[in-house]
Amino acid sequence: MALFLLDHGAGNVQSLANSIKKLGYDFSWISCPDDFHKASILVFPGQGAFHTAIECLTERGLLKPLYDYIQSGKPYFGICIGMQILFASSAESPSTLGLGLIPCQMEQFDDTTKPVPHMGWNTAEPIDPDTLSSEGVSSSDHYYFVHSYRAKYDPEGNPEAAMWTHSTTQYGQEVFMSTVRKGNVFGAQFHPEKSSVAGLTVIDAWIKQSLAGRIPAEPSPRIIRPPKTQHGFTRRIIACMDVRANDEGDLIVTKGDQYDVREKSLTSTPLSSTTAVKTAGAVRNLGKPVALAARYFESGADELCLLNITSFRHSPLQDQPMLAVVRAAAERVFVPLTIGGGIKDTVDPDGTKRSAVEVAGAYFRVGADKVSIGSEAVYAVEKVRAAGGRLDGSSAIETISKVYGSQAVVVSVDPKRVYVNPATYDGPYKDELVHGRPDGPENERGKAWWYQCTVSGGRETRPVSVVQLAQGAQILGAGEILLNSIDRDGTGLGFDHDLIGLVKRAVTIPVVASSGAGTKEHFVSVFIETGVEAALAAGIFHREEVGIQEVKLASRQAGINVRS
Repeated sequence: MALFLLDHGAGNVQSLANSIKKLGYDFSWISCPDDFHKASILVFPGQGAFHTAIECLTERGLLKPLYDYIQSGKPYFGICIGMQILFASSAESPSTLGLGLIPCQMEQFDDTTKPVPHMGWNTAEPIDPDTLSSEGVSSSDHYYFVHSYRAKYDPEGNPEAAMWTHSTTQYGQEVFMSTVRKGNVFGAQFHPEKSSVAGLTVIDAWIKQSLAGRIPAEPSPRIIRPPKTQHGFTRRIIACMDVRANDEGDLIVTKGDQYDVREKSLTSTPLSSTTAVKTAGAVRNLGKPVALAARYFESGADELCLLNITSFRHSPLQDQPMLAVVRAAAERVFVPLTIGGGIKDTVDPDGTKRSAVEVAGAYFRVGADKVSIGSEAVYAVEKVRAAGGRLDGSSAIETISKVYGSQAVVVSVDPKRVYVNPATYDGPYKDELVHGRPDGPENERGKAWWYQCTVSGGRETRPVSVVQLAQGAQILGAGEILLNSIDRDGTGLGFDHDLIGLVKRAVTIPVVASSGAGTKEHFVSVFIETGVEAALAAGIFHREEVGIQEVKLASRQAGINVRS
């Protein structure tokens, strides 16, 4: 039997290919309409916007052959966008029709009480607890979701669609179809290829049953599933690796203290008791990126972030070593992988123009799931503000999110404190002022400050506040904020809760807390006190001062839901 994968041309399909290779199966790619006749088992993975998927399939002449394949009765597994196109339509682009097999429209999550996209690990509860029909899905495991649109599970209002439901997931107080199954068709809203061992189990179980000759699945029973008091959504622990070339030209993982990545050395003169700090030492080397990524995956990290902190100096598409690092990491890491650095419109040394979408696509094709945009986001927000809030569709955030969906775009923010006189300040950021608490750190008492955004690795300030940038990034189409702090970076003093709370209240997309973690208790406190969706650290993980499982145990003991 021939296993084929379908690549619609917009999304990370390499991760699924890596998963199937790891499981030991051979496969081929659908490259033309005739290949559907060769396929006896078909998997359609991917991410991105609903209309983009349908348009790409149509333009390549693959939509009708895909529909005919599914109608033929041969096994089909759709992942994320590969599941969504089975439905009639999506509110994301109402005029674009899906395959219409499931009579239901995909609707957007309600963001009034929770962040959207639904981004992170959650549970999936099978309708039928019989393990023979589970397709490897277990209610005790967590799976990685990243989507803004969902199919509501409504057995009373839409019983015909509900008969397709294989498992449900709850996010906030919304219950939706997380897997569908009927006849020869199986679909998962979550990404099994990014769901660690639990996800690999689902892929393996489905392929094994398909190879053995599966019996067409009967319609699911209509079971009422009202929302529970608590959903299964977890807080994420993210390991970040700043990657750059050292002085010998080798790519290494480094870590800065307030963004300075070079080793410091103490110098003194024989005739003076004064000791000076010299900062122009070698680039701090904390390991090789692929080896560290594999270690963090094995340690239970929920997500990994690779930031190329020197890519602004040249064209990212000419940076073959960094692309090779991402490709190699994706072959060993089966959790989400975010890549940052140089995601912008650029020009190669030979004069060839490269769009931000092209740069992002290169990273997606080698295994990245999300791209992180830094300085370019600041410039884009400045442009929108100068235009009175009008969008022109040209920014990297807009162009990438249009093709790949907002969930694929992270905006990395590098703010720093600007202190002002709390008694006299009447400037434009007075509504964003943070006042030092009487019981807070001594050096903050009686002071007030706002947070100013920076570019170029914190070296240049811009006339934009952190709230303005976060809100502007969401309007432009970003799906997540990675919130750093220049003041806390490398200090080990803990996350800046005032900063995080300020941004959390300003946006409805997920926020990742970064900078300042020094102990496992710092993670616990930032989750409890700010409600942030994820927390990231670098140096304390690289130096093995704190382990990822230590953080998870402390979080669990504090009543915070985390993935095992």
